[in-house]
Amino acid sequence: MSINRGMTRIIRVFLWLLVFAAVITLFHRRGTNDQPMIETAYTYKIAAVYPHDSSAFTQGLVYHNGYLYEGTGLYGQSSLRQVRLADGLIRQVVTLPDQYFGEGIAIVDQRIIQLTWKENTGFVYDLETFTLLGTFAYPTEGWGLAYDGELLIMSDGSSTLTFLDPHTFEPVRQVTVESVAGPVKNLNELEYINGVIYANIWLTDEIAIIDPETGFILGWINLSGLRAYLGERFGPQIHQQIDVLNGIAYQPETGCLLVTGKLWPLIFAIEVGERPLNLEGRSQGL
Repeated sequence: MSINRGMTRIIRVFLWLLVFAAVITLFHRRGTNDQPMIETAYTYKIAAVYPHDSSAFTQGLVYHNGYLYEGTGLYGQSSLRQVRLADGLIRQVVTLPDQYFGEGIAIVDQRIIQLTWKENTGFVYDLETFTLLGTFAYPTEGWGLAYDGELLIMSDGSSTLTFLDPHTFEPVRQVTVESVAGPVKNLNELEYINGVIYANIWLTDEIAIIDPETGFILGWINLSGLRAYLGERFGPQIHQQIDVLNGIAYQPETGCLLVTGKLWPLIFAIEVGERPLNLEGRSQGL
């Protein structure tokens, strides 16, 4: 009997050690360099709204020197545009051949890089003239694209982000994006802001904030309230006309995110906070 009781005690201690190890892993698998280990739910308020071409199937968005640069999709309708934010005027545009479905864009020095969806082809344009400078190939689908000042960051619809050399377009490294619930797939349009990656999650109204070194989710911004805003402004039928949230750009002079969606009639400038989620800014008459 004493032997059985001893074995039972050993088994109990072993099980408690397993539970303790699991708890430690849960809390320490996330974040490095004193990054928070809890995924924060960020609030936001609408700082301004701007007109947006409601025929633009937005796939990529970048703000640069006072203008928006936008990549649009759909076969036969894909384009690269320079857009004046204040009134939505398209100042410059180049259309892609009909066999290409345009995707994410990024600006690297004096070049604009644009992905395509299933055609395994990227385009390189001159920033000022939109002259096509060349093309490059990649083995996956192309979804979102961003530039961190050193490497391009590319999504392909999976939970993987691939970092590319911006000159050779060869892969340098990859990270898997993970939340506390596991890998996060459907990573779409990307923006690199102040050391972290912002990513639209396809088919949701969520933006994930990602540690580029570990791939861990640092926080979320739920923008479902923007759909409600569009419904109030344009009527309930707008929800049958628009597609998913997609498009993130950073406006450094205001600190705002510029966000929109595919076929959305507005671009929203939002200020991101850090309190329980709610939609603010209605008192500003926007």
